[in-house]
Amino acid sequence: MGELRPLGDDLTDTSRALAQALRELFEGMEVSVRRYAARRRRDPGTFSRYLNGTRLPPWQVVMDLLADLAEHRGTAVTTETIEFVRGLYGSAVDAGSSPKHAVEILEQQLADADRVSRRSTVRGDVLGDALLDRTHRIADLEVRLNQLEADRSAERERADRLAEAHPDVSDLLQERNALEAEVSRLGRELREAREQRAAAEARCDLLERQLEAVEQQHVAAALPTALPTALPAASASAPAPASGSGAMPKILIVDDQPDNLLAMRAVLETLDQDLVTVSSGREALKALLDHDDFAVIIMDVQMPEMDGYETCAHIKRRPRTRDVPIIFLTAMGVNPEHTARGYAAGAVDYISKPFDPWALRAKVAVFTSIYLERHAGR
Repeated sequence: MGELRPLGDDLTDTSRALAQALRELFEGMEVSVRRYAARRRRDPGTFSRYLNGTRLPPWQVVMDLLADLAEHRGTAVTTETIEFVRGLYGSAVDAGSSPKHAVEILEQQLADADRVSRRSTVRGDVLGDALLDRTHRIADLEVRLNQLEADRSAERERADRLAEAHPDVSDLLQERNALEAEVSRLGRELREAREQRAAAEARCDLLERQLEAVEQQHVAAALPTALPTALPAASASAPAPASGSGAMPKILIVDDQPDNLLAMRAVLETLDQDLVTVSSGREALKALLDHDDFAVIIMDVQMPEMDGYETCAHIKRRPRTRDVPIIFLTAMGVNPEHTARGYAAGAVDYISKPFDPWALRAKVAVFTSIYLERHAGR
């Protein structure tokens, strides 16, 4: 277990390229696998599989390896090297998943949204019929009351006096009041059903666009590209890559787990967008105060102190940020109770952990596209 094992058989090109890069980094520290695993309190067998390409390491393992190499050499690892390894890692993550799996996830979400839309439509029709029936009954009662009042013109000014003198009028008034209360309730429920249907239809539109985005990503990924075969030459002070023109919007990622932040950054950096990562709900609110050009927020639901629901509620109460779409990232699966609570809190989309890279990129790409469409004329 002290020496490097040979590269695994039948590795994909992306897995082989990443494993070779990690081996080169590891060999630069001139230490055995067992000793390094003990240093980092990791299982040597698992770490050995990371280096022979048969198992994809968490991104934190890669970052630890880069940090330890820098400490061993006494010089910082160049930005170019970090970005090179990050690119290889992102390709390996993609190879470990597939557009087909992402399509299955998104199609299931589309089916769920379609089911909500259809149920809301049926409920709205039932409520509409009931509301119309009660309205007609109230109109009939008004006619009967008017006829009774016309027969008793001396009592017309005071309904309570009319009711005292004529019990039949009292019964009609009670029935009318009960129907009016029912009409008010049915009206509220009808509005809720229509709002639910509109929200479900909006989700269907989003998910169809996300499915198209996965197809576009798949086509782009299928184009022939040459994988680099060696790490860039190391130097202590390589310049950072030039940033973009500033036209691209920002993506806010909120998660209390550093590994999750690193993994999402590795996946989303292929979209060439400005990623801002924070580890708590309070940090997210501060980031939104500092910037007003976020296209989308990816929010972990389960966080200490202020969870995703509470953070989302704060964001939606602020006029500046209430329209920023929020994707909930949840380890609780796609239980209807959790998703309903997320939508009620103000989220517009969700994705489950462990997240699918293709599906996450498709969601972010669509919300970024919507943001750019809205701001194109400004």
